[in-house]
Amino acid sequence: MEAQRPISYSGQGFSLLGEKGRFVLPPDFRKAVRDSGNGERVLCLAKHPRWKCLTGFGLGRVEQFEAELDREERNALDRGHDFDREMRAAQLYGFTQVPFDDSGRFVLPERFFKMGSIKEAIYFQGGGLQFTVWDPEELAKMGQGWEDAQEACLDLAAKAANGKGRK
Repeated sequence: MEAQRPISYSGQGFSLLGEKGRFVLPPDFRKAVRDSGNGERVLCLAKHPRWKCLTGFGLGRVEQFEAELDREERNALDRGHDFDREMRAAQLYGFTQVPFDDSGRFVLPERFFKMGSIKEAIYFQGGGLQFTVWDPEELAKMGQGWEDAQEACLDLAAKAANGKGRK
């Protein structure tokens, strides 16, 4: 039996909050989320453990959590650091499943607006095994190393404001 390659999230996307209170998952992210979940249109969302943003991924990522916990615990112990496996497991497994339609439209659960300081727009940033979901103002507060994402967000926001990036 051949092991399935992990889904990788790359690129950027942007969505304005629509009239019916929905955001739109960008096409490339939508496809990767569906592929990860064996065709299911379910976006998994959680609060990022360090940054004021959300993380997103498809259902297939859950299969990797135990190996990730083992690796993180081993690395912490090798460095002589404490590792709270229960806390980290709660962070990983504490995600919410959010359905989306064929066009990628989804309703963001209310608590995520607060946890991510999200208002009227979100920016998607690819991050390999998962992606981050940012309020543009929160992303703008990030320091050195975030310049490319910040500029991409500004560019996509301008296109969305002009009606050229709302798909």
